[in-house]
Amino acid sequence: MTTSTAARPTTTAGDGSAPPRTSRAPLDPRLVREVRAARAHVARTVVLGLVQAGCVIVTALVIADLGARLLVERDVPQDTPGRLGLLVAALAVRAAAVLVEEATAHRAATAAISDLRARVLGHAARLGPRAGAGRGADLTTLATTGLEKLRPYLVGYVPQLMLSATVTPLCLLTIGLLDPLSAVIATLTLPLIPLFMILVGKMTVGRSEKLLADMRALWSQLIDLVDGLPTLRALGREKGPEKVVAALGDRHRASAMGSLRFAFLSSLVLELLATLCVALVAVSIGMRLVYGEMELAPALAVLVLAPEVYQPLRNVGSQYHASTDGLAAVSAAFEVFDEQAPADGTRPAPDLRGATLALRGVSVPSRDGHAPHEASLAVRPGRVTALTGPSGAGKTTAAWVLLGLLEPGTGRAEVIDADGAAVDVRELERRTLWDQVALLPQRPVLPPGTLREVLASARPGASDAEIEAAASAVGLDPVIAQRGWDADLGRAGRGISLGERQRLALARAMLSPAPLVVLDEPTAHLDGAAEQVVLDLIATLRGQGRTVLVIAHRSRLVEAADDVAAVEAAA
Repeated sequence: MTTSTAARPTTTAGDGSAPPRTSRAPLDPRLVREVRAARAHVARTVVLGLVQAGCVIVTALVIADLGARLLVERDVPQDTPGRLGLLVAALAVRAAAVLVEEATAHRAATAAISDLRARVLGHAARLGPRAGAGRGADLTTLATTGLEKLRPYLVGYVPQLMLSATVTPLCLLTIGLLDPLSAVIATLTLPLIPLFMILVGKMTVGRSEKLLADMRALWSQLIDLVDGLPTLRALGREKGPEKVVAALGDRHRASAMGSLRFAFLSSLVLELLATLCVALVAVSIGMRLVYGEMELAPALAVLVLAPEVYQPLRNVGSQYHASTDGLAAVSAAFEVFDEQAPADGTRPAPDLRGATLALRGVSVPSRDGHAPHEASLAVRPGRVTALTGPSGAGKTTAAWVLLGLLEPGTGRAEVIDADGAAVDVRELERRTLWDQVALLPQRPVLPPGTLREVLASARPGASDAEIEAAASAVGLDPVIAQRGWDADLGRAGRGISLGERQRLALARAMLSPAPLVVLDEPTAHLDGAAEQVVLDLIATLRGQGRTVLVIAHRSRLVEAADDVAAVEAAA
């Protein structure tokens, strides 16, 4: 489908009324199972964790052996250089493992976020416009700042979680071989840290979900405000809504600072708890050394290993707030994936140059009933059809159903080929239908590029003369004279006014070779003089033998049509 907006409207991760349900597992199994970058990151982190555990144990044993010999024998052993070399090698390998882990973690996080973002947007597009109605701000939040919360989760939390599953048990096992009593003390005190993390987690999850909900509300209000700025300015009310946005911003800031304050306090208590646990082991060893019940070498090894037993869990605790934010984002993304997309058909669409599109008693559920209600119409080839009705009657929705962008509640949309054979739109391979359609929505979003590139993308291979003629036909000459053909229009055409964007979208529709052109309120952002440009465009398209469907309010557009169909809503 040649269109001046995205090929398929998007849906969101939620309706904004409630935050997504966060996975209770510290590592969401769906993330590991379905995102290749995350799965490879976890496996790599486990291997690097085993390497670090081995280095920690070697370091502790070498330090304990050298320290005991120096303190007891008061002489430098002959094999000291070799042992020092082993110590340096272990420290170097551990440092290298940490550096590799950090470097690969950032790359894995970027790849995982990109993968999830592409899948969220792709699946949301397949869901169709009805699934995303009124929820665009949620998807915007998820696809931008929401999924970015996975970065601290994958870079900070997951590596420490894997270290706690490798370094901690191996160091504890080594302590058990050296001094069973110290191993018992460590085993009994070790659960205190996860227990405290559970208590913190129950409080942190709610705070993180509330923070995400506040951010969604702020985005929703802000996007609605920006979207309605032209209307507010026309009514002279543009100076009031900023107070609402400011209040939402203050609430979001207070919520964020509250979460940070809680995270700092919980980290302080966690550090104190871990320090006391290590102190218990040290006191036990010190008392037995005083009474000669323990040798110095194993005592020193246990003292070096004891902090390493608790350190990964301490780090996990300090990163727990990042895990709740990351898991909330993952859950929101998988909520989008869990929504069932309509199945695509298998039959190729007929050639629309000789086909009729029709609605047969179509009703679509809406917030207040059905809009449209039992709509029936036919868009015949080579003719201009005007679709009319009061605001909220479901004119745009009817066009979506006709194009297979939306499934009706009742009734059906058909494509009738030149031989009179009718086929339900749902049975068609939608891409073969959309490739024959040029859609100009009410608020066109243009592809990035220069003015010439934006027009040329509507019909690759179009000559400069054809591009210039189309631009002139829709009244873009003043824009070209002022900016030039090589002016960068900015992302989505934001560098030009809404009226100029509408004219540019009209020019793209004129250049498009699609046999069916759908114009949704094409004069909505144009003045009375510019309305004639649209009428001339419709006449040009009719002269080319193309089929035109115009969703119209203004009488001049309706009068220019060959056929008129009306739709209405019902409670």
